[in-house]
Amino acid sequence: MSQNRKAATETFTPDIESTHGEGLTLEVAQFIQGSAYAALPEELIAAGKKSILDGIGLALSGSVAKSGHIVQSYLRRQGVEGQATVIGTDMRVPERFAAFANGVGIHADDYDDTQLAAGPDRVYGLLTHPTAPCLPAALAIAETHDMSGKDLMLAYHVGAEVETKVAEAISPRHYQHGFHATATCGTLAAAAATSRLFGLDEPTTQCALAIAASQSAGLRENFGSMTKPFHAGRAAESGVVATDFARAGWTATDKILESPRGFFQAHGGGYLLEAISGKLGNPWTFLDPGVSIKPHPSGSLTHPGMTRMLELILEHDIQPEQVKRVDVGTNHNMPNALIHHRPTNELQAKFSMEFCMAILLLERRGGLPEFTDEVVNRADVREMIERVHFGVHPEAEAAGYDKMTTIIDIHLQDGRTLSGRADFGKGSPANPMSYDDVADKFRGCAEFANWDKAKTEAMIEAVRNLEDLASVRKLTQLMGA
Repeated sequence: MSQNRKAATETFTPDIESTHGEGLTLEVAQFIQGSAYAALPEELIAAGKKSILDGIGLALSGSVAKSGHIVQSYLRRQGVEGQATVIGTDMRVPERFAAFANGVGIHADDYDDTQLAAGPDRVYGLLTHPTAPCLPAALAIAETHDMSGKDLMLAYHVGAEVETKVAEAISPRHYQHGFHATATCGTLAAAAATSRLFGLDEPTTQCALAIAASQSAGLRENFGSMTKPFHAGRAAESGVVATDFARAGWTATDKILESPRGFFQAHGGGYLLEAISGKLGNPWTFLDPGVSIKPHPSGSLTHPGMTRMLELILEHDIQPEQVKRVDVGTNHNMPNALIHHRPTNELQAKFSMEFCMAILLLERRGGLPEFTDEVVNRADVREMIERVHFGVHPEAEAAGYDKMTTIIDIHLQDGRTLSGRADFGKGSPANPMSYDDVADKFRGCAEFANWDKAKTEAMIEAVRNLEDLASVRKLTQLMGA
């Protein structure tokens, strides 16, 4: 076991003179500033377009969520005006506030894309939602400064790559002890993306990363509340602020990642240097191991089970009255995140395996209309939840924490038991969505927001051909009322 792995599980007293990973922050800054659109693989650009379209659609649906209305009301009370679009509204605000509002919107329904772990010892839930903190920051800057679609895509991929590699490298203790990686690593993503858009030199980029790291925060105890999407919005905003201050000449350390008093040590108690050094863009995370796009507006850990449950329901034409009991088993890290066993509102339901199984048995679908307070508290839903039993299964535990292995046994009233297993859900790299699949999801989000159908179709085509846009404003004009 390496010293870094020991740091995740043993008492560790940092040596403040340590040179472990010396030069890592500089290496990250060099990657940010050395990346060029022409060097992006075609398959990476195609994968990124799916997540960008997905993120915009989720910002639309998030704009009509309760959290969206609160954010919009808050910004109106501040009297702030600017040039950056709050998606789904008529509001134009300064870049930092657009990044915040759109970050909250994308993550509001917990329907946004998810990073996969690369190693079997990495806790799946440790990793991030790449788009929610990164895209809003990049979009706000690209719109305000009239940049191109290529500029936006390059910055987005650079930011997401930094975020995902940092998340892969940090000790699993980071997530296990309560940090929300989308919030912490996402702050670095937003700073990386905006630094790339402004073409900052390496020292200034190191400074932006350091300022961002000092703002990075977010605790998993807030899962199932509005504060979880607040994390994503705040990460996006903090990255913009960090870059703004770095550009203005603000000073900060040039070794925020590797320092024994820096990000990796303070937030995780250690890190695996070889998971990030030499690995940025080599390979790009969006290509290997890939990023999942969610088919349901719930925590990604529910999706393998939901995918397999829906298959079993349709294959056997299971009716609600036939179900006596459902047993759902996973590895022990999944119940650590899916903490709401008897949810009372839509946000808690997103982190309830019991609700997710119950709603499929009752409705044969689990989309935005099903994840509402009214549905969660329906008598038939609450009764079906009581029939679902969720816990640890030894077979799922043995499968490794880089998978979300879910084992289902549906016990019927006639004595039969229908069983199934899934390691990954629909939308994962093992079972991916096409651009057209994501476009259909986008249409559902737009419809939920009561968005203009012509604008909806125009946005789908604009993102499909994003590299042809000389100005991102041609896209953002379609996003605002």
